[in-house]
Amino acid sequence: MSHLRRKPLAEHGLIHDVTPASAGWRYVGFALHRLAPGERAEARTGGREAILVLVEGKARLSTPEEDFGEMGERMEVFEGTPPHALYVPAESAWRAEATTPCLLAVCTAPGGGDFKARRLGPEGILAAERGTGTNLRRIHNVAMEDREVARSLLVTEVFTPAGHWSSYPPHRHDEDDFPRMTSLEETYYHRLRPAKGFGIQRVFTEDGSLDETIAVADHDVVLVPRGHHPCAAPHGIEMYYLNVMAGPLRKWRFAAHPDFDFLG
Repeated sequence: MSHLRRKPLAEHGLIHDVTPASAGWRYVGFALHRLAPGERAEARTGGREAILVLVEGKARLSTPEEDFGEMGERMEVFEGTPPHALYVPAESAWRAEATTPCLLAVCTAPGGGDFKARRLGPEGILAAERGTGTNLRRIHNVAMEDREVARSLLVTEVFTPAGHWSSYPPHRHDEDDFPRMTSLEETYYHRLRPAKGFGIQRVFTEDGSLDETIAVADHDVVLVPRGHHPCAAPHGIEMYYLNVMAGPLRKWRFAAHPDFDFLG
């Protein structure tokens, strides 16, 4: 199995727990909790900030300073509505208590600054289309750089129709050379409909030092430490993914693969 693919740890409870140490990098963390009604997940943030995303279902979310009440709306991710999300700053804590069966994603990166706990969605998250033809997909920018809501984290959702490509043409963001490019680690949390299908993601560098093509299943996480990272959804299978990015600068600047310049 590819060292870049993380399979679920369990069917219930903490089903993903990617840390900088386990990933072999410096910035991005990603956890996923599957909870039944009445079950709880909680953590202290320490020196890291967090964005909680209710991928599916509802939960009561709170920090030591504020009770945000019940959040969540879509009960199944492919309903396609913007997610409910909550920002939690460094040196704080959060608690989630499920009020329905739910999937709670916890995106983390180094924190700091004067950011306060706040709701990030669904208000303020607009659906946008990107690409054309079989490269068309729908984007929910939960916390990209146009929203000054975090110190390090960049978070977005992507819905890729069956038979389409995404994160394509191939592009990379692995050099700290702003404004030409920024260095951003990235995780992809994949969902598929139907769940028994598969998707494809290739992670590769132009010099060939990294080149892995991964058949992703429902609930897999793919790590992108560097290089290009396009995805494909086969005919008849829809693909969703939740992206988490972070690096030394909270900007998303990338370079397309030069062999694909003909695509414009």
